[in-house]
Amino acid sequence: MTQPTLGQLSQSELRTRLAHGLVLQTGPFRTQIVSHSLPVLRGLATLYADHELSPDGVIDFCVRVDRVGGLRAVWRPQILFQSDKQIPFKPLPADHAFASLEWGLNWCIAVHAHHYLLLHAAVLEKNGRAVILPGDPGAGKSTLTAALSLSGFRLLSDEMGMIDRDDGLLVPLARPVNLKNASIDIVRAFAPQAVFGDTVRDTHKGTVAHLKPSTESVHRATEKARPAFLVFPRWKAGASTQLKPRARADAFMEVTNHSFNYQLLGGLGFNLTAALVGACDCYDFVYSDLPEAVSAFDELLASA
Repeated sequence: MTQPTLGQLSQSELRTRLAHGLVLQTGPFRTQIVSHSLPVLRGLATLYADHELSPDGVIDFCVRVDRVGGLRAVWRPQILFQSDKQIPFKPLPADHAFASLEWGLNWCIAVHAHHYLLLHAAVLEKNGRAVILPGDPGAGKSTLTAALSLSGFRLLSDEMGMIDRDDGLLVPLARPVNLKNASIDIVRAFAPQAVFGDTVRDTHKGTVAHLKPSTESVHRATEKARPAFLVFPRWKAGASTQLKPRARADAFMEVTNHSFNYQLLGGLGFNLTAALVGACDCYDFVYSDLPEAVSAFDELLASA
């Protein structure tokens, strides 16, 4: 039976559920979120409206984002992210609450979800073929991911490429795309219809804003995807769009550098990575123009 979605709750209902523990389905994970923070409420209402509420079953992560007590409650208010009473981050300014939740959920997966091979990579799919985009900070991965997801590609993930250990397929985790600094205005100009959450300034990553995943991407969150392309993107100001083949041996080493748990999984991690690279055509991609970049990916999939 289809579960109700977060967007079906009134603001007062959402506030009440958050105070006692809102259980949200994101991909294969069920997360209980407790918060009294207005930025968290606004962010969830705007960006997770299509996600199902999941009151029954085993909860994977129990998290809380709330204000720090004492003097900090009134003087320069701060918030704290907790996961099962663990505190992975230092307190942050109160208006960073939703960003802290997003970073905290990524931390939960990276630390605990070792039944998957975990890659720091975006994943998108079109016509049954998945594109994996590993990327270093500042490489333009999230900007490209946002543009592709707004141009007919299904978003599986912006930050966490998850490979099922049993079948080697990519597991969807359609959560908001985290954009930073100049990328925010670039994507707004590219797609004026795009839905964004609050813009938050002066974080440790600069200015950040989150892009809502498409309704289709969220509704297809149980559909795995078959890997077809490994593309290593790099944004370069003024550069012409270039897609060049990359040797699989070199791609293998680069993928291991972008894995959260390759070493932890040992031989299984090696086998999964080798199978992934063997199943993909591998490329380096340089771009500066988003429409050209999207066209290049459409042509790549059409020619495969």
